[in-house]
Amino acid sequence: MSADWDRLATKLEALVDRLEGILPPKLGAPDWKAATAFRWRKRNGRGFLAAVQHPHAIAFADLKDIDDQKQRLRENTAQFVAGRPANNVLLTGARGTGKSSLVKAALNEFAKKGLRLIEVDKSDLVDLSDIVDLVVGRKERFIVFCDDLSFEASDPGYKSLKVALDGSIAGSADNLLIYATSNRRHLMPEYMQENLDAKHIDGEIHPGETTEEKISLSERFGLQLSFYPFDQEQYLDIASHWVEAYGGRMNDEVRRAALLWALERGSRSGRVASQFARDYAGRKKR
Repeated sequence: MSADWDRLATKLEALVDRLEGILPPKLGAPDWKAATAFRWRKRNGRGFLAAVQHPHAIAFADLKDIDDQKQRLRENTAQFVAGRPANNVLLTGARGTGKSSLVKAALNEFAKKGLRLIEVDKSDLVDLSDIVDLVVGRKERFIVFCDDLSFEASDPGYKSLKVALDGSIAGSADNLLIYATSNRRHLMPEYMQENLDAKHIDGEIHPGETTEEKISLSERFGLQLSFYPFDQEQYLDIASHWVEAYGGRMNDEVRRAALLWALERGSRSGRVASQFARDYAGRKKR
């Protein structure tokens, strides 16, 4: 009988070991010294923070032709890191113009002063309160970063973000801000029918309730930065910076190649300029 119990105990121990290898770690604070950037992950319904060992390192100096947006985000982040009042930030506009890179540059510059970044997918915004519980009271300053944010009316994360921006997060964790990027100014799709719901009162146009609801979410971000498509000279300026960063030199031949690259892709964004420089440098080194 004793031998049977010993065999059963051995099997149970082996089963527990296998389960521990499959399940994510228990919800708890990670090793904050292990990294400066973290991702909120979900596995089997349980959320946890995973360290990003090699975050994308980009400097403010690498971001061209968005000087005003760069200065305002930098100042806001510096205020926050210094413990002074600062705003949640919404960066909206044309794709490939440096919205996400600007947030990464802020982390790169202020990480040594205690800034940490937590990237959260839109679908996981419902877990914001759990993230707050992990960081409240810590000496570090945390940015919750949600990239390419947009909502449909039924998305559960919409209300969670709205509640967070209304002050419940700031009230319980003054060491946390939300930085979000989006191609949509109001974060939600806008339909022609909504314009028909607008009312004309005493010579003024008053948007319908649906439109007001959509506007109200973006207005909860204290700092809103808009990004616009680059013209040809701005695109070439950015391409020149990245060509030189890879050890090359801009000349008429490279300019023509950069313009052709943009024409083939139908875009003169900063992302396209960076991709051109990477391709050009790689081919030149063969």
